[in-house]
Amino acid sequence: MPILESLVVIWIGVLLAHFMAKLTRLTPVLFYLFMGAVFVNIGILPEEPSEFIRGFAEVGIILIMFSLGFEESTSNFVAGIKRSWGIAFFGGLAPFVTAYLVSFYIWNDFNMSLVIGLAMTATAVSLTLVSLKSEGLSQSKAATGIMTSAVLDDIASLALVAIIIPIATGNATIELSSIGLVMIKAIGFFVVVAVLSSWVLPAESKGPLHFIPGLGRFGATHVFNLTRGQRTLVILIFVMLVAIGSHALGLHPAIGAYMAGLILREEYFNEAPATVAGAEDLDAPEDFNSIKRIVDNVAFVWIGPVFFIALGAKIIFDWDLFITVIPYVLLLTFSLITAQILSAGMAARYTGGFNFHESLMIGFGMLGRAELAFVVIDIAYVQNAVLTEAAFYTLMITAFFLNIAVPISIRLWKPHFIRNT
Repeated sequence: MPILESLVVIWIGVLLAHFMAKLTRLTPVLFYLFMGAVFVNIGILPEEPSEFIRGFAEVGIILIMFSLGFEESTSNFVAGIKRSWGIAFFGGLAPFVTAYLVSFYIWNDFNMSLVIGLAMTATAVSLTLVSLKSEGLSQSKAATGIMTSAVLDDIASLALVAIIIPIATGNATIELSSIGLVMIKAIGFFVVVAVLSSWVLPAESKGPLHFIPGLGRFGATHVFNLTRGQRTLVILIFVMLVAIGSHALGLHPAIGAYMAGLILREEYFNEAPATVAGAEDLDAPEDFNSIKRIVDNVAFVWIGPVFFIALGAKIIFDWDLFITVIPYVLLLTFSLITAQILSAGMAARYTGGFNFHESLMIGFGMLGRAELAFVVIDIAYVQNAVLTEAAFYTLMITAFFLNIAVPISIRLWKPHFIRNT
């Protein structure tokens, strides 16, 4: 019974977080963490979650990462690479190096500094998109540059997670052979995913499968047409299999889930759902939009948020510790804000061809840190104890301030941006 009580409390926290996010126009992720911290410190949630809640949270982050990949259009992503590669590269490299150097200066720990640099690399795509939409700027050229480079940034960060986490957690030593093995596993996984995307999932099979009798004209669309009302279930099975495969190679399951979402395309679900007069046909085929609504609802409303509330519940209030980390938070936050705006803005200006005001808007839009950052923090602090308690608190508070900076800076810069674009 306590398990069910904890789940109900968490869902109440999710509901409250959504209300607060709407009032403040900030990402719900911040309030999920806040509600988790509040509930554990007033004694409503236990300090150590049950095995069920931990498993539920793990499924939640897998679904969140899948949903983020699933909503990304592969064609738009590829089309924007040419103009946005520099923003992604320099806009990711600068915060990684900055966070690494600042944390090494503070704690003098190589593994911890690697993890902190990694956590502060990936940009919060969803937070930036919500902020741009609320200001009516989601269709601007700057918005396209931000979103494409942010996705590139996140994919690069996923690759770094696959390489750095095993080294930082001690599962791979810092010898050339060990690093090479980790890189081979990571590259091997991405190759397998690319093969799935190119040869197995298309409407008609390609490559070697094309010559196998009976499989030459059989692809993903045929599978989804056969399953009709069970398309969402088939997709979730596919996602979990890819996540399991990534875990078997020593990578985090969330990496596999994101890649699974990225390679599933809208054209695989081109048959619209049928309607039945007077009743809903449970066997009617689900189209892309209906599947996406289901996936988003599961990922962002009732399973995915459990991960963030459980992570927020790790923040046990300790006044002395908060006082101790304030200088670290200020140093890391201001260093990252400076490095992120300068690197992304200059890259947008000189490699992407954006004007000054667009470039600065891109720099502001790249400030946020959300889902992937907290996945890294969870792996490093909760699962493997790479981070100390002080480093954990520093990262969480820094991420909070960086996320707050996104809507505020975009709103303040909007008048100058509109006048000059």
